[in-house]
Amino acid sequence: MTRVFSGVKPTGHLTLGNYLGAMRRWAAVDQHRSDALFCVVDLHALTVDHDPARVRRLSRQAASLLLAAGLDPELCTVFVQSHVDEHARLSYVLECVATDGEMRRMIQYKEKAARERERGGSVRLSLLTYPVLMAADILAYGTDEVPVGHDQTQHVELARDLAVRFNQRYGHTFVVPRATSPAVAARVMNLLEPTSKMGKSDDVGPGIVYLLDEPDVVRKKVMRAVTDSGREVVYDREERPGLANLLEILAACAGGDPAELAGKYDSYGALKKDTAEAVVEVLRPVQRRHQELCADPGYVEGVLREGAEKARGMARPTVDAAYRAIGLLPPGTATP
Repeated sequence: MTRVFSGVKPTGHLTLGNYLGAMRRWAAVDQHRSDALFCVVDLHALTVDHDPARVRRLSRQAASLLLAAGLDPELCTVFVQSHVDEHARLSYVLECVATDGEMRRMIQYKEKAARERERGGSVRLSLLTYPVLMAADILAYGTDEVPVGHDQTQHVELARDLAVRFNQRYGHTFVVPRATSPAVAARVMNLLEPTSKMGKSDDVGPGIVYLLDEPDVVRKKVMRAVTDSGREVVYDREERPGLANLLEILAACAGGDPAELAGKYDSYGALKKDTAEAVVEVLRPVQRRHQELCADPGYVEGVLREGAEKARGMARPTVDAAYRAIGLLPPGTATP
């Protein structure tokens, strides 16, 4: 059976983009057709300045929202990254295979490092090396497919490169994974800046729809969405990014093709109204289930505990094999 791995980073509240671009597909498709693992990648949240209490709070919230979105512990493995030591164990081994040049070519590193410097802060070494940790997340489980947004495909390519290089140098150890992404709404854009992704770590909230936003808040944000010059409703991602974003969101929430949906509207206002209502309806069952899970924290804790135990058992043989292959002495080996 195909092995699938993906995760969410608890650096902010999860957004509509996280749901439409990833979580909904995980629940509707991936957990049913594959041996799937879904992870709250909390170690990745430590690569920039952070509040420890907030990371813990957002990690719990992210786990609850994954379950609220429809992930079923009977069908897939849901866990927290830091609860499985094999991620960190394998990351260092892969750092010994990766190169400095590869790390510095990562687009997200360049962008995030530039933002840190603009703010007058220092750039943590972990920000440079975290794509290797991401590679470890993937390779530890013999992953075949990694469902990710377009902005993460470069990191999956790095995981592929490291797997191939390791296998060639030290013997076949890792499955070489591939990135997959849905065709529509794979990258939901910020409502106020439609050329930028709707990221949960953004400082500006009015253009971001969060999964736990109240319905009236959702409506207000969508109705204030930036559109484009002109009056005709057309689908053109390059020339009309604001309209294209709304049409893609509507298509993802209510069904249909963005270009065909454009032909049904003769005003921006009508499009925004229908898009807002479609988003509210899509989020309604997620929010209801999240409230139920918050009332039963012991259930979520149990899911994460059992998920970590299962994930640990799946990852350990591969990581142990990588340690042996690269030349490390197994524990308990008698010395001559």
